[in-house]
Amino acid sequence: MLLVKEEFSSKKKHKQSELPAHVAIIMDGNGRWAKKRMLPKIAGHKRGVDAVRQCVENSIDLGIKYLTLYAFSSENWNRPADEVNDLMNLLQWYLTKEVDELHEKNIRLSFIGDRTKLHQDIRELLDAAEQKTSNNTKLCLTLALSYGGRAEIVNAALKLAEKIKAGDVKLENVSEEIFAENLYTSNLPDPDLVIRTSGEQRISNFLLWQMAYAEFVFLDVLWPDFNREIYENALQEYCCRERRFGVIS
Repeated sequence: MLLVKEEFSSKKKHKQSELPAHVAIIMDGNGRWAKKRMLPKIAGHKRGVDAVRQCVENSIDLGIKYLTLYAFSSENWNRPADEVNDLMNLLQWYLTKEVDELHEKNIRLSFIGDRTKLHQDIRELLDAAEQKTSNNTKLCLTLALSYGGRAEIVNAALKLAEKIKAGDVKLENVSEEIFAENLYTSNLPDPDLVIRTSGEQRISNFLLWQMAYAEFVFLDVLWPDFNREIYENALQEYCCRERRFGVIS
């Protein structure tokens, strides 16, 4: 029997007493889902959006407080122009159609990544969505767009260097905590659980700094087929693990 929210918190046999506060997901497999059905790739991406909607609703129902989704990587810009255009149009549609409903559900929407590569219309939609939902508290939904983990670390190092040069930070005071304050995710806790769909077992330049002590669950399911049952099973796997953070239990 699948575990529901109350059962997760009451199962004493699990190593973890609580669900992860922050779940990060590498959503992979839209193209393969479409190919298996002899459909164009955009059909897989559209079904992927449906899976995002379900995942957000399930996260709220299960009590997850932070959900970060890898939507478009910095490397994805190298895909065929037609596919990139389809993805950008789909993103624009999502931001136009979904933000009001997310706001009504008390969801805070934020975005991480290099926005300079995005079209001005999309950047304006991102800014408006963040501003509109900034005070919401039910779930923090973060979309990684035009995102690369290495680029984020370099960007943080440059920001910190400028602060040191300006005298705002003393070199001898630099610490991991101060460095992390310059990352895109400075207002988020590190992910507790990272899920990747599609059967691939790599992190693809995602949240490299933040994943230092995250638990990983790799799933064979393609992202458009990701559902409540699969999500709960991944959370159950997390709850069966003992997190030691480098020390002896």
